[in-house]
Amino acid sequence: MIHDHAEHAHSSHHDEAKSETKNDAVKRLSYIEGHLAGVKKMVEEDRYCVDILRQTFAVRRALQKLESQLIDGHLRTCVVDGVKEGREEQVLSELVELYEIADR
Repeated sequence: MIHDHAEHAHSSHHDEAKSETKNDAVKRLSYIEGHLAGVKKMVEEDRYCVDILRQTFAVRRALQKLESQLIDGHLRTCVVDGVKEGREEQVLSELVELYEIADR
């Protein structure tokens, strides 16, 4: 009985972590979306290229931060769950795929 309770608490922690990651990702995406709209407006207004590039670099950094947090959340929840469920090969192949995509 104690084991079941521990698993329930563990599962609840994973759900909270996933929910927190999702909420943070949505906030970051809204920020990025607004920032990107601002960059588009700058281009439409023929603003100075260096100013536009500063903003595109900021958008890129924001996307990289989002990706980093999504990877962290994935490793702490989905990967752990996948290994516990005996899906090591699937988990590893997905991680390799992500690494290869990121390295392009």
